[in-house]
This record gives sequence, structure tokens and C-alpha cells, in this order.
Amino acid sequence: MRKYKGKNGKILEKVICNQCKKSLKCERGYLREGCFHGDMVFGYFSGRDGVKHHFDLCESCYNKLISGFAIPVLSEEEKEYLC
Repeated sequence: MRKYKGKNGKILEKVICNQCKKSLKCERGYLREGCFHGDMVFGYFSGRDGVKHHFDLCESCYNKLISGFAIPVLSEEEKEYLC
């Protein structure tokens, strides 16, 4: 869950893990620790047609989630980090 502030509501103020409620470190509008941000828009033929979901997971909760996958996630080294 993300909270924003500022005139246009575009400065990141707070990020809370939707799973464990851990408050993640934010400084000067930037997230300062690992976080998985999920955005999903459900389309036709789903049980949630036209519904949008947004959520955040701390790194620990993300690791717990993917450890239960029957097919492991693909992992590769990123050469360049983008903010």
C-alpha cells in the first residue's frame, strides 16, 4: 500500500507491505529497500472483469510467496538499475 503527499499527490510518503504490514523505508520521496509492487487489471473472462488491484510486498513476503511456486521464477542478473 502506497501513500503519497505533495501538491499533486506524487511524492511517495509511505509504503506498507500488504501481507505483513511492515512499514518500508522511504526518504525524500524514494523507497529505500526491496519491494515488489504489483499492478493488475483483470480483463474479460476473469472473475474480476474490469477490476484493478495494486499491492506491495516487502522482500521477505515476496520470498515466501515465490518459494511456494511449483515452477520457480526465472532469475537473471540486471546490468543497470533504473529508478
